Order: sequence, then C-alpha cells, then structure tokens
Amino acid sequence: MKLSLPKTVRQACLLVLVAALGLVGAGLVIGEWMRLNPCPLCIFQRVLYLVVAFWGLCGLAIPRARRLWGSLLALTAAGGMATAIYQTWMQLNPEVAVACGSGQPNLIELFVDWLGVQWPYMFMATGFCTSKEYILGLTMANWSIGCFGAFLLIGLWIGFARRFETRRFRFR
Repeated sequence: MKLSLPKTVRQACLLVLVAALGLVGAGLVIGEWMRLNPCPLCIFQRVLYLVVAFWGLCGLAIPRARRLWGSLLALTAAGGMATAIYQTWMQLNPEVAVACGSGQPNLIELFVDWLGVQWPYMFMATGFCTSKEYILGLTMANWSIGCFGAFLLIGLWIGFARRFETRRFRFR
C-alpha cells in the first residue's frame, strides 16, 4: 500500500482535523481504561488539541486563507509542544518542580478549573503534573511532544509549502 501526501489544502486540513479529534478521543478512552487522573497541564494540552482541530476545520472551510490557518496551527502546536516539554521536565524532576495545584493557581490552572466546571467529563483536572503513568514506555506528555511536533510541521507545510501554490490545484 502506497502512502501519499494530501494533494489539496482541504485534504491536509481534514487530516489535521481528524487526527486532533482522534487524539482527544484516544486520550479520553485511555484515561478511562487505565484510570488515569489528568492534571491541569494534561487538560490544557487537550484544549490545545481541540484548537488544532478548529484550525483544521477553518482550513477545510476556507482553504484560500491557508497561510493564516497554517500559521495559527503551527503556533498552537508550538504552544502545545512547549507545555508537553514542561510537563515532561516536571515528571523527570519532581523534587524541584512546583506541582500543579499547590500554592496560588496560575492562569492555566484557573482556565482549566473554569472549563472543568463547564464540562467536567472532558475538562476536570484531578491529577498531579508530576505523576507518571506509562503507556508503551512513555508518559502522555512524552507522546504529546511528538504529536504536537507533527502538527507543527504539518501547519508549516500547509501554510508555506509551494506544492499548494501551483495553479493546477484548484480550491473548491
């Protein structure tokens, strides 16, 4: 079976939309199955996956603004990657990390708490950022580094690849 790259902006954005929503769904299923308690940073990354999916939906609806959607997708993915790297650092250095939920809440924790009140099943943070539960040898934060990294590259590709600038591809 031959794997080929998307030929249009819409195909690429559909791939982003489906992948991001799939990751959110997989996170919910794995969390329930393994009885994981997501921390505020985990929930914040879930929100960023939903924002990535939103940019994919925007690119699907308005492909002519591909530079805008690709740039926003790449920026959101970079933020998600930075969050996942920070959480991984916290997991590797729990003795020096200030655990989420201790002390004065930061903006991310306040935002996640508010979301948890609005939709508890999806956004309730009940765990600690320094706890490590391994899935195939990596934590969820470790997996998110790679996933957000892939979204970052795809966003740059959607926004700036010459392949989408040729006239033979029409935006429908």
